Amino acid sequence: MPRFAANLSMMFTEWDFLDRFAAARDAGFTAVEYLFPYEYPADVVADQLQRCGLEQVLFNFPAGNWAAGERGLAALPERWDEFQASIGRALLYACASGTKRLHLMAGIASRGGPPAVASYRRAVAHAAERLGAEGIELVIEPINARDMPGYFLNDFGFASTLIAEAGLPNLRLQFDLYHRQILHGDVLTARRALLPIIGHIQVAAVPTRHGPGTGEPANAFIFAELDRLHYGGFIGCEYRPARRTADGLGWFAPHRARRRQDRGRNATC
Repeated sequence: MPRFAANLSMMFTEWDFLDRFAAARDAGFTAVEYLFPYEYPADVVADQLQRCGLEQVLFNFPAGNWAAGERGLAALPERWDEFQASIGRALLYACASGTKRLHLMAGIASRGGPPAVASYRRAVAHAAERLGAEGIELVIEPINARDMPGYFLNDFGFASTLIAEAGLPNLRLQFDLYHRQILHGDVLTARRALLPIIGHIQVAAVPTRHGPGTGEPANAFIFAELDRLHYGGFIGCEYRPARRTADGLGWFAPHRARRRQDRGRNATC
């Protein structure tokens, strides 16, 4: 049965960030993810998770100056010292919140530039080693150029080859169905082929990036297929609700009801 994590950077934005944890819990979610926690002290974020009984499944490394358009540091050789420092900061929040998976953003750089490619490979290997010592998984995610022009990691083939060549046990692929559909299409075939290296899945509809069922791909079929393939990870709901978040959760109701039924059956065993 799919396990869904509400993305608090995009969902429940009717509330201030720290209030979104309770809103997600009240909507039936048992797990959350978001882009960045660094605006708040690590213990404050951890306290919200504990109070709401939520599992934190993913967040991003610091990505530089986001407001100025920066989207990561890994492929920027001139930012190596800052990148190294960012690992320690991310680990501080991961350890406080019990997060076992972090996403490394590549940055705005050309894959046609050898220094950027070398920097990215070096950064991925270094980050994976640091995280592995703490029992944490590192994921990398191809992102489409329509949403993030100039992003270094914009190809699933390059990402999967890098993971295979690196041979690092805690390095995995973050498979975002929205980005895959825009970049390459062929979501179902690719997901089946790449499942052995997938560490996290995210979902949103194409082209609007609204919730499941409002566009392509056919998410209900995809969720059922993930069940059939025994995918044991989380599905992050990284979409922008078309209206109030709660008004667009009709797709989630059957999954929420099924999970409650399963908990009820387990309680009587």
